[in-house]
Amino acid sequence: MPERPDIETYIDALDERLTGHALRGVRLANPFLLRSAVPPITDCVDKTVRGFRRLGKRIVFELDDDYFLVLHLMVAGRLQYKEAPGVNVPARRGLCAFDFDHATLLLTEAGTKKRASLYVVRGEEGLADHNRGGLELEDLDEQRFAARLREENHTLKRSLTDPRILSGIGNAYSDEILHRAKLSPVLLTQKLSDEQYAALWRCTQEVIEEFTARFKAERKGGFPGKVTAFREDMAVHGKYGKPCPVCGDPIQRISYAKNETNYCATCQTGGKLLADRAMSRLMKKDWPRSLEELEAKKASHRAGAKS
Repeated sequence: MPERPDIETYIDALDERLTGHALRGVRLANPFLLRSAVPPITDCVDKTVRGFRRLGKRIVFELDDDYFLVLHLMVAGRLQYKEAPGVNVPARRGLCAFDFDHATLLLTEAGTKKRASLYVVRGEEGLADHNRGGLELEDLDEQRFAARLREENHTLKRSLTDPRILSGIGNAYSDEILHRAKLSPVLLTQKLSDEQYAALWRCTQEVIEEFTARFKAERKGGFPGKVTAFREDMAVHGKYGKPCPVCGDPIQRISYAKNETNYCATCQTGGKLLADRAMSRLMKKDWPRSLEELEAKKASHRAGAKS
């Protein structure tokens, strides 16, 4: 799912190309994209775009007369900018087209399950209904950051990705933050020391700022063409089995539902392997507790296979 660095990069590119231009129409290729009925989307036709803003992981189009379009890309939604009006919506992946006199903004979504959503709202009060309540990093200092996470006793991974606690951070960047801070994803928020919170606060700022700046530099004035949660320059996210860039030991993972947490056991958990719900239940007493046990089991398995 596109997170804060990706959304900020999209917003910069959209602002450069579409602010000050009138939205001439919205062509819905998939009617389930639009999740609101009042006000009707036709009310937005011929309204001038006054700017864009981020609301959590959502992109907000600010239009004349206090209208807003609230777009959530979800996991696989992506934007394509075409410097021509009336471009056809792609047959398979296309969800809609935002039409302008000089260009077309296409919304696509990979996969069969279409989860992206679009809402039409009017007024700041209506827009506030889409705010999950998570605080922005700019509105926090180290003390407020720690206090917010300590309000409930959850794992660090859960708290960092909870949109009611912090805004714009998801699965990918929480992995990167925790790796840089050398903290286990399953540490409980009310158990951290002040020193650990200081490291977490510093690393949260660093990771988000660095990736945002990197993405904006990479596009070189163009429109973002490759928005993905799996990047080669990430340290641990999506790097299961690959060497940690800090210590060289293999990256581990915890799988749950359709998500996974990637971490380095050596750097973050003192060498302890975190229990994977599915696999640890299946293996029970055979579940390895450390990297050493894991490597020993792999060696034993290889030896058995050869014999």
